[in-house]
Amino acid sequence: MSSTNNSTAAQKPRTRFQRIWDSDVFFSFRRSPVTIVAALVTFILILAALLAPWIAPYDPFNPASLNLMDGFTPPNSESMMGNYFVLGSDHQGRDVLSTILYGSRISLFVGFLATLFAMAMGISLGLLAGYRGGTTDAIIMRIADIQLSFPAILIALLIFGIARGIIPPSKQEGMAVWVLIVAIGLANWAQFARTVRGATMVERQKDYVSAAKLIGVHPLRILVRHVLPNVMAPVLVIATIGLALAIIEEATLSFLGVGVPPTQPSLGTLIRIGQQFLFSGEWWILFFPAITLVLLALAVNLLGDWLRDALNPRLR
Repeated sequence: MSSTNNSTAAQKPRTRFQRIWDSDVFFSFRRSPVTIVAALVTFILILAALLAPWIAPYDPFNPASLNLMDGFTPPNSESMMGNYFVLGSDHQGRDVLSTILYGSRISLFVGFLATLFAMAMGISLGLLAGYRGGTTDAIIMRIADIQLSFPAILIALLIFGIARGIIPPSKQEGMAVWVLIVAIGLANWAQFARTVRGATMVERQKDYVSAAKLIGVHPLRILVRHVLPNVMAPVLVIATIGLALAIIEEATLSFLGVGVPPTQPSLGTLIRIGQQFLFSGEWWILFFPAITLVLLALAVNLLGDWLRDALNPRLR
């Protein structure tokens, strides 16, 4: 009787969570301490940014709560007004820790949406070019080749400048974040398009696509329901690495003064403000936002490297 129970328990089907946890991807994740640390750092930074209104010690962007007498307070000390600042305060008396938490929200928001926009545009054009071929493929890929010959930051600067010239001055500050998202997205779609185009050209030669054409399935349905799922693995890798690049590009544009407005500072804006006081001794105003940006970009990049290796069938 006990042997029957044991065999029944042994044959009990695994749950979906167990199958996912025992997959090759998560097995490689559990075996990589660097990836685990990178995922933990990324999770902590994203969670802290999302919970900024509740965990930030002060509201750094409320003028009524600021006091210039709190300015230039060193880390782990009290100001002249008796307020305690863990990471110090800046020239306006704003808590550096609070500005980092709120600034990370904007950097992550711009990075995520810009990457999604670039991914959606690149996937659509890559599927179209790879499936149709011919003139359509030649036009899309030549545009991608031309764009890839220029640094992405220069293209983003050009697009941002054109948009600022079109938008009325009264609406520029309110739309600056969205203009930044579009500019970064348009500067990074080509990598997605080239990757998806190559994978689509391989998939369209397979029997399941030929069978779908034979029974009269609409080409759009073939692309969305059949081809797209089979080309998503490399896209996810590019998106992960692209997220880190988008965050850095946003910080670069904000550092140059053409990013988000000063009323909504991101990590790049905080770094630009901090570098003005670096040589006067107030090093913490620059150091802590810069370290946060480096940790975020490095952690996301390491996750992208792991995902690239985990989804590569040759390395399994």
